[in-house]
Amino acid sequence: MQDDTSDDISSDDEENKNEESGSILESMDVFGKTDKEDEIVQLDPLEALNLENQSLLAEISGLKDRLLRSIAEMENLRKRTEREVNEARSFAIAGFARDMLGATDNLNRALMVVPKEKRDSADETLKSLIDGIEMTEREMQRLMQKNGIMPVLAMGEKFDPHKHQAMFEVPNTGKPDGTIVEVVQMGYAIGSRILRPAMVGIAKNIGKPAFEEKDINHVDKQA
Repeated sequence: MQDDTSDDISSDDEENKNEESGSILESMDVFGKTDKEDEIVQLDPLEALNLENQSLLAEISGLKDRLLRSIAEMENLRKRTEREVNEARSFAIAGFARDMLGATDNLNRALMVVPKEKRDSADETLKSLIDGIEMTEREMQRLMQKNGIMPVLAMGEKFDPHKHQAMFEVPNTGKPDGTIVEVVQMGYAIGSRILRPAMVGIAKNIGKPAFEEKDINHVDKQA
């Protein structure tokens, strides 16, 4: 009898505990659902729309920035490619042009060998030969200029080591120091590239007196 009674009591205790646990869980579920429902109710539709709008604007701004960067990169690439193509076209004949300069120099030297007075008194055969050399030299100059090969300015210019090669100095020419007063050999350039520097003589004032003659006379008169 005692065993049956203790079994009944223990079973009643377990049922009571189960009921209490169930009621606690139900209350927790109810509270949880109530909190979520409150959060949903408290969310303002205008505020949600504003947040979504700000997110879209930020995304649009990022895409616009990426698009502008891509356009700038493509424009830089286009300009760089165009410049490289133009340089390739201009400098493609640089080697050939440099070789042709020797032939042009030889024609020029051939013309300089015969003085002007000899040309005037020469027979028709020699005059025809000289005229033919001159025409050939002029034609070669024209063709070189047509292909962008231009002579380097030298006479009377200020000496530039990037364009000129100084061969000697000419003293007391009355020109400022470094002025080119003689051209031994013409220089040529193709675009911004120097094919051959001009060989030149430059002015160098040596032993210039500290006072000019007029200054000395002026000092004497005042003394």
